[in-house]
Amino acid sequence: MKKLFSQWINHRVPGTHNHFACYLPKSTGLMTKIILKLFFVNIKIPKSQTKSIRDLEEKGIIIIVNKYKSYFEYLFYHMQYQNEGIPHPAIGFDYRFFLWQPVFRFFKILLSYADHFFRHFSLRNPYKSGFIQEKLISGETALLSLVEEKGFYRRFVKSKTDPLHYLIEIQKNTEKPIIFLPHLMFFSRTPITTQLSIIDMLFGTLENPGSIRRLIALLKSPKKNFIETSDPVILKNFLNRPDITKLNSKDQAVALRRYLLTQINEHRQTITGPILKSRLEIQEELLTNRQVQEVITDYAQNQDVTIHQAHKQAVDFLDEIAADYNPKVIQMYDITLRWMFKHIFEGMVIDYKGMDRIRRVSKNGPLILVPCHKSHLDYLIISWVFLNNKIPCPLIAAGKNLSFWPLGPIFRGGGAFFLRRTFKGELLYPKIFAAYIKKVLEEGFHLEFFIEGGRSRTGKMLTPKIGLLSLLMDTFAKSDWDDMTFVPIYIGYDRVLEERAYINEIEGGKKTPENLKNVIKARKFLKKKYGKIYLNFHEPFSLKEYLNQNDHPASLPAAAESKTLCNEFGKKLIGAINQVSLITPHAVIAGAILNCGQKRFYCNQLMAHVDTYMTYLLSQDARLADTLIIDRNHTFKQVLEAFVQNKMIEKSSTEFSKSAIANPLFKISESKRPGLDYYKNNGIIAFIPAAFTALAILKSDAFQFSSVDIHVSYKFLQEFFENEFIFDPAQPVEFLVRKNLKAFIDDAIIMPHPTLPDTYNLTSVGYRKLNLYAAFLVPYFESYWIVLNFYMKYTKQSIFDTKDYIKKIQSLGNRMYKRKEVERKEALSKINYKNAVTFFTSHGLTEAEKDKDQIEFYTEVIQKYRSFLPH
Repeated sequence: MKKLFSQWINHRVPGTHNHFACYLPKSTGLMTKIILKLFFVNIKIPKSQTKSIRDLEEKGIIIIVNKYKSYFEYLFYHMQYQNEGIPHPAIGFDYRFFLWQPVFRFFKILLSYADHFFRHFSLRNPYKSGFIQEKLISGETALLSLVEEKGFYRRFVKSKTDPLHYLIEIQKNTEKPIIFLPHLMFFSRTPITTQLSIIDMLFGTLENPGSIRRLIALLKSPKKNFIETSDPVILKNFLNRPDITKLNSKDQAVALRRYLLTQINEHRQTITGPILKSRLEIQEELLTNRQVQEVITDYAQNQDVTIHQAHKQAVDFLDEIAADYNPKVIQMYDITLRWMFKHIFEGMVIDYKGMDRIRRVSKNGPLILVPCHKSHLDYLIISWVFLNNKIPCPLIAAGKNLSFWPLGPIFRGGGAFFLRRTFKGELLYPKIFAAYIKKVLEEGFHLEFFIEGGRSRTGKMLTPKIGLLSLLMDTFAKSDWDDMTFVPIYIGYDRVLEERAYINEIEGGKKTPENLKNVIKARKFLKKKYGKIYLNFHEPFSLKEYLNQNDHPASLPAAAESKTLCNEFGKKLIGAINQVSLITPHAVIAGAILNCGQKRFYCNQLMAHVDTYMTYLLSQDARLADTLIIDRNHTFKQVLEAFVQNKMIEKSSTEFSKSAIANPLFKISESKRPGLDYYKNNGIIAFIPAAFTALAILKSDAFQFSSVDIHVSYKFLQEFFENEFIFDPAQPVEFLVRKNLKAFIDDAIIMPHPTLPDTYNLTSVGYRKLNLYAAFLVPYFESYWIVLNFYMKYTKQSIFDTKDYIKKIQSLGNRMYKRKEVERKEALSKINYKNAVTFFTSHGLTEAEKDKDQIEFYTEVIQKYRSFLPH
């Protein structure tokens, strides 16, 4: 009977034995396509991923890998990839498709199974028959799921074929590479939590939703559905690893499954963030840690307090510090910032290539984000951008002054953790804080901190505060992490919300405290327009590589040398932020106005100065705001009008001729110069190399000079203003001078001598342009001259131990300004004064009576340079 049935089958349906339910052909029927398209249409496939899959097609056999067995995912990749014209899975390892098969093929499969069953009393095996191997070798793509219900039981108890073991054996017998391409499908970016909700229990988790939950996600939040591909794994390379080669095939399959699962889980974490634990759970795990317990015990013994009192202090400190990260608060940030961008800003310009680099390096170990700090909005900007670009939001280091009610709890929910401005006098607090930092990094959170400490009131970068940086470097040295990656970030604004408060503080006013009353008052700022926001990312820095380059591959050096190393790394981070700083039209116009040397100026005259600055910026490949690239002239006119409206400059209204309308006359409002100086400083770092070079040329006091003379002056200026302008320490003076001399040659400011090497001649036009560059340094020389006069007036060092010495310097500066001993009102800057005091005291100037030689030296130097500066 069996023989007759088999003969009948072969006679009626030739080739019947090669039909398996694990294979789905391209054509699945029109109705099937229509039904599936309704579900799949809202799931996004990034173009970058389709390109990478297409590129892999020619390199080998592609095996798409997902974590959980899912017919929904298989059908999505099968249909949508086919529509995109990229390799789509035709084979599903351990999948059986019956209902989705074309009708004729469905009956072929049934007949094939029936024939084999009547012959052998078993269903035909696609592995043993060679069907899958034949299809793969011929170029078909397959899908393999790593986790399925009873998968372990099937492989290890029932001894069924393990697809990974099967593929390893194929790879060992073929030259064509097998390439695993891990895939992840997201229906939400909400982090996984340690506790399952009732919805999770009934309808599946966010990571592996059931049919009902998946359907709701597809219909309710279609924009949140997307797929991601992880880095491809080439099987040959994996098998050739020393730790894998020595294993047998079955153990290799186990290791491969573990490796692919780890890669998928880590990639998911780079999108959703770490597994989310409650604040209490983090606190419990941290305070019961053995090392922390030893710290608390030692503190109790050394301070003669009971262990219970020590524990209470530790709990209080941690309660003061810890964030309470909540995705719902992040969503609230999203709504708030979207409203702000619509009503008070004109959009955001984001460096998306830089964000792609962050995604890649985030898998290498703890990721530390290091932005500049210009506004309170900085706390929200990066989290908002990350949220909307599929990167987990970071935890953010914030000053304790921001923990006031009711915003403190909201900030904690958004990922803020709080630290004191100083740890001085505290014994237990620094150790609890360090333990918290280590804990959240171990959990997988990214960290964001502002290396300047506080917000810059001047518009330019401040000197690095290395307290938290030193702690992070020390934590890395004591950990077993492969690496720690730092990402310098520039956040810039056409205008900042706090501009008036900053100008008030620079001129000596008190800092406005952070409290609810002042938050309510700030509502009036939300009625204005503040231009655009800019976000740029520098190439990430590997801490491991940095330590290796400085001959400390395993750990940090001794305390004194460690402080120097941290300082240098801090300067490197500041220098990197400066490198990716973006020049705004407000910065260029403000610089041209302040440096023109006249209280009244015509528009055409100002635009000539602006053209000089733009020529230099373009020669240096400086990063420019998009408005400076699209329609520069129109943008500059808009900025001038904005400055007129803000009463920073005045526009003449007495002349109405055509020439006056085309070329209006402007006047600088002296009282508004500090405001203009803030905007000038937003882009000043791009001009300082040119300013140093220009002043060095002017100081040579000759129309012919050598580059060697420039090197000496440039180096002195760089050191003299080391607290004002921070550059990457790795860039030598000779390189910077050569680069600027070339820019000056290109702009016909100087000409190379026809016969003498490294010798240059100043052109007739060049002298005026050099003054335009050197003018950037005028207010700084005047600020330092005021401070030096203070040293001469107050001969005792004890004056600097009092809290009001800055007020005395400010009073002296105001008198010198009235006597016209200094000319620039922007030179009366409290922050410049502090930097000058820091410089002079660090260079041995303590008491005027003891340090007369030092006083005379700096007096002569400052007056010498000032004599060559424009007035």
